[in-house]
Amino acid sequence: MNNRFMSKLIKKTLFYILITGISLIIATPIYFLVSLSFLSSREAYQYPLPLTPAFSSEFKIEKGRKGYLLSIYDPRLRGFDTVIDTRHLEKISRYMRTELNVIMSPKEIEKYTKKLETQKEVYFKRPKNIFYNYITFFNVTRDAVPALIRSLEIAGLTILISLSIGGMAGYAFARYMFKGKNFLKVSVLFVRVFPAVAIAMPMVVILARIGFYDKPIGLSLVYSVGSIALTIWITASIFMGISVELEEAAQVFGATKLRTFFNITLPLALPGLAACAMYAFIGAWNETVSALILTQFNPTFSVVVYQSLLGASGQINLTAAGGISMALPMVIFTLFIRKYINQMWGGVKV
Repeated sequence: MNNRFMSKLIKKTLFYILITGISLIIATPIYFLVSLSFLSSREAYQYPLPLTPAFSSEFKIEKGRKGYLLSIYDPRLRGFDTVIDTRHLEKISRYMRTELNVIMSPKEIEKYTKKLETQKEVYFKRPKNIFYNYITFFNVTRDAVPALIRSLEIAGLTILISLSIGGMAGYAFARYMFKGKNFLKVSVLFVRVFPAVAIAMPMVVILARIGFYDKPIGLSLVYSVGSIALTIWITASIFMGISVELEEAAQVFGATKLRTFFNITLPLALPGLAACAMYAFIGAWNETVSALILTQFNPTFSVVVYQSLLGASGQINLTAAGGISMALPMVIFTLFIRKYINQMWGGVKV
């Protein structure tokens, strides 16, 4: 009895250790990305990287060789580290804003410099603008806000196209028998075998001829190609799980096939449609390779973040802020449809 109990205890312990390890592997890079997005430029390039961003900074100002000598308290050194020596208060203000994320006007700095007439050193503490990286990313990155709106439009169109075409095809596969049905169900997945860049290259010519190149509708059509195939398979399984007798009973009481579909079948299939919408949204939102090829003057938000990573020398914290900004719409969309996803996975609450 004791051996059996110990065996169960060991298995349970190993299981929890495995789950904890997997959770840490997933959560650690996410945590560091979030933390990096709030770090100042000075903190982002320290070694080792701070585990948490500072919410305030402690300064010391004194007279230097060139003018005013500004130092910041460094917890690693357990003392003050000199960062700038200048007589121009505008330079001090700009440095504090761009490198330390501390907003302080030259007039505010002047109040402390005047104290140096009677004091050798002046100490003061200022709060850090914790969202400075996010504000700066959208201010300095080219086309960030329009690209964000454009990506939302593309994702919405992709969901609409995928669910309308893929949903109808899935219903047809679930309810009707026709020649070549099994072959067609397998063949729709062949599209997902090809890499995105292989499909995007010929699509440049096609979209240019029909006038959809560098437009949201053009990208939506390309993204929908792969999403439709996945939607067909998911919705076909969902519709097959819905009893045909429910539809027949509604038709017995006088409902048409169209009314039966919208009033009976479609509400029961909402969890599967929500899952398809989530996959379509994530696929359209994250796609970068196709967007790079199929856009020129109207990039998507993922392209903007990618380009900021390539061109932001010494501004990796701004890129991290852009990455978190890119992840937020996906998180919000997933939370919005979570009740339908929970229902599909067996959740009781809807």
